[in-house]
Formats: sequence, structure tokens, C-alpha cells
Amino acid sequence: MLPTKIVLIGRHTLFVEGLRALLKPYPELLIVGHASDRDQALAAARPCPDIILLDVDMGNESSLDLLPELLEAGQGCHILVLTGSQDPEIHLSAVRLGARGVLLKTDTPELLLKAIKKVCAGEAWLSKMMLAGVVSELHRRSTNKIDPQTAKIGSLTGREREVIALIGEGRRNRQIGERLFISEKTVRHYLTSIYAKLGLKDRLELIVYAYQHGLAKLMPPQKETTVHSLPRQAKGKTATAQ
Repeated sequence: MLPTKIVLIGRHTLFVEGLRALLKPYPELLIVGHASDRDQALAAARPCPDIILLDVDMGNESSLDLLPELLEAGQGCHILVLTGSQDPEIHLSAVRLGARGVLLKTDTPELLLKAIKKVCAGEAWLSKMMLAGVVSELHRRSTNKIDPQTAKIGSLTGREREVIALIGEGRRNRQIGERLFISEKTVRHYLTSIYAKLGLKDRLELIVYAYQHGLAKLMPPQKETTVHSLPRQAKGKTATAQ
């Protein structure tokens, strides 16, 4: 199996070298490039890595402005944004500009490894606490006008609503299929129909939309009590939460 190719983009040497040291023990994760400014970042993205770890703080400019260009240069490679800010506006902007996930710099190494695995598999990564902030920001922006999405939501079938609710619980397609006694292929068909009816592009947009419009229940954030399993650890190494 080929290793996952990773490009690191950030201007702070200690932060970048810390990521490099963290990922080095895992042979399935291969760092193929590093950039500290816009031109270097676009050049590093052109060989089409599997994932880019993008630090929001690029000094005098926000790296979020680079997202559309990076996606174009990397021909749609996945981007995981790393930020020290808990501002939901930044998280929302990252998602809207094409990031597949957002991770706080205060999160544990285990969560970083899990996020990389999820994003590379085509899934979205946004913690429940972060998602709650994004949804609150969307509500803050809303007005008292009639929701233009009412007709779209009204076109959903009962089964499609069940699928959306289960996605809001964090279920995967296989788990949804088992819960509803249908095949994964049928679940994918339902998702295709849901995306078309609601005008959405992917699972992350659906999750945010579902919470915003009451199609799924937002679970309260819970404190981590267990250590997440790692993709694979080098022999003799153990992971510690920071």
C-alpha cells in the first residue's frame, strides 16, 4: 500500500518541525514537501499530495485566502486546516473555501492522526464543539424572514430524513445501512438524492445544514475519556495526549 503523501504549510519553524517529528514514526504517512509562503505553497501543491496540513497563521496574511488556489494547484487534494483560534467565523470560512476539515492546535496528536485518516478517506473532520460554534454563527446571521429552504426540506422523504438524522449522529454509511436494514449502495443513493434536493455538495455541508435546520440533533460536546486508536504505531512507541 502506498504511503499517504503530506505537504506541510506554515511559517513557524517550531510548529512545522513539531508536526514533522510527530508524523515521522508512521511509515504510512510520508511528508513530501514544506512551504512557508504563498509561492512555495502553490509549488508544493502542484505534485498533487494526498493531503495538505495548512496553518491558518501565515504572518501578515491568512492562509484561508490560499485555499482556492491550493485546491486548483493540487487538483482537488484534501486540505486539513490547523488553527489556534476558536472563532467559528474562521472555521466556517475554511469550510466554505474548500477545506475538508479544521483542527485546533490544542487538540491531541491522536486526534490529528485520526483527522488525517478521515480526510484522506474523503470524509469531513469537524469536532462537535467546533460544529456547534459554526451552527451558532449561522443562526446569528439569520433573519426573521421566512426560511427559503422550507420547500427544499419539504421535498425530503421520511427515509431521507432518517438518513440525515443518523449522519448527524456521526454514523457511517455501513452503520446507517445496518440501522435501517438497507445496503450501503442504497444509502449512497439516498445521499445523492438528498444532496440534489438540498443543493449541497458533500457530507460536511449536509451535517451543518441538518443542524442549522433542525434535521439532526446537535449532541452536547463531551470530554474525551478514551484515547483514540492510531492508524499504526512504530514498534516500541506510545502516544501521549498533550
